[in-house]
Amino acid sequence: MSPVTGSEAHTVNGAEAQVIPLHGPGRVSQPAAPPSSSSEPSSDAPVVAFPAAPPSPAEPEPLPESVRSALAFLRNRLTGDYTVDEFGFDAELTETLVLPPLRALYEKWFRVDTFGVENLPTAGGALLVSNHSGTVPLDALMTAVAVHDETGGRHLRGLGADLVFKMPLVGSFARKSGQTLACNADAERLLSAGELVGVWPEGFKGIGKPFSARYKLQRFGRGGFVSAAMRAGVPIIPVSVVGAEETYPKLGDIRLLARLLGLPYFPVTPFFPLLGALGAVPLPTKWTIEFGEPIRTDDYTPDAVDDPMLVFTLTDQVRESIQQTLYRRLAQRKNIFRG
Repeated sequence: MSPVTGSEAHTVNGAEAQVIPLHGPGRVSQPAAPPSSSSEPSSDAPVVAFPAAPPSPAEPEPLPESVRSALAFLRNRLTGDYTVDEFGFDAELTETLVLPPLRALYEKWFRVDTFGVENLPTAGGALLVSNHSGTVPLDALMTAVAVHDETGGRHLRGLGADLVFKMPLVGSFARKSGQTLACNADAERLLSAGELVGVWPEGFKGIGKPFSARYKLQRFGRGGFVSAAMRAGVPIIPVSVVGAEETYPKLGDIRLLARLLGLPYFPVTPFFPLLGALGAVPLPTKWTIEFGEPIRTDDYTPDAVDDPMLVFTLTDQVRESIQQTLYRRLAQRKNIFRG
């Protein structure tokens, strides 16, 4: 027998046997794979995931408070579900439409600082007496914002001149935002009902005075506001506003045009009417509003209101308190735009 390459010969019982190896030259022995466990799937087998439950829909985010208030306001307007008091004051309309833009002006444009807010009562009536200035009565509006925000939501019921309520649209809007005619009867009713009432005794002489007379209080009238406070037995709170005088510096007055339009004056400022509507933008002066110490009136007897000297004395006391506070604030101010 011819030899076979890679084999070995063995003799068994005298016969030669050829042993051929299982793996010949050049063949690599593969290691035996471990026995697969029935619990482990083969790597070659496709893995099919069980169908998962469909994801639950995400809960919608709640609407911002401003959006919800606006929607509630529109719903109430459409359904008529809102109240107006006997003076025409619409609190919901004031909260939703009037105060937000005024508050932006208050916080961002004039950057108003308030002092003496602890003198504002959180309940019960009081008469707030303030200086008046600035050609346009923005000081009254900013004081209303300050009172509302510093007392937790109380509204200042302003007493306005006849002209305000004779103007188309303006009069109706003033009524809805809480203003009423400047007369003793209305003032006493509001004060007796526990409202905060604002009065600006200088009137048009105050807001229309020339820039050269800034921060010099004009005549306070006959003291009718003092009589109203005494009859209602509520305190009088002097209010001093610094910064409003420079918003529209009044340099002159076109009297002929004022008479044609039925206005107490037609102002000429450095920018109006030269720049038209752009000149009507108020200068961004820095404001301060200070609420002074209350002057009590409940200590007087009911017939004290008929004493003209007493009424005059209290009126002069209020005026002097405001004037001295204005001088003090002006002495502390370094810049009209930065305070």
